[in-house]
Amino acid sequence: MGVLGRASGDDLERAWRSLGGKPDYVAVRAPETGMVMVRSRAGGTGAPFCLGEMTVTRCAIETADGRVGVSYLAGRDPRRAEIAAVLDALLQDPARRAALLREMIDPLAARQADARRARRAKVAATKVDFFTMVRGD
Repeated sequence: MGVLGRASGDDLERAWRSLGGKPDYVAVRAPETGMVMVRSRAGGTGAPFCLGEMTVTRCAIETADGRVGVSYLAGRDPRRAEIAAVLDALLQDPARRAALLREMIDPLAARQADARRARRAKVAATKVDFFTMVRGD
């Protein structure tokens, strides 16, 4: 679900178009956008505090065979949330899971990992190491 949640709208649309045998489904909870409070901790260990709010779109669907798929995505993109929810339901089908992981999820995860590595390399290129010299007595 994390890979689907981080996938771009274009990636999900491409995955949807390539999907053979699209399932019949109904919306249990149609895509809707709202806000959630993001909590954090100073340094990862300090007292929790409210960092601020972020926009989230959620969706829940049920396929004709009774599988329920859900998605919660950062941002405002109802179509992206709906596709992610349908794919979540399809991943619960043992007959389709291996093929979906191999043909869709694994390539998306690899692209996301490549993008993270590229961002880290770009940030690392601008890193400055500061140090303090102590004067003698």
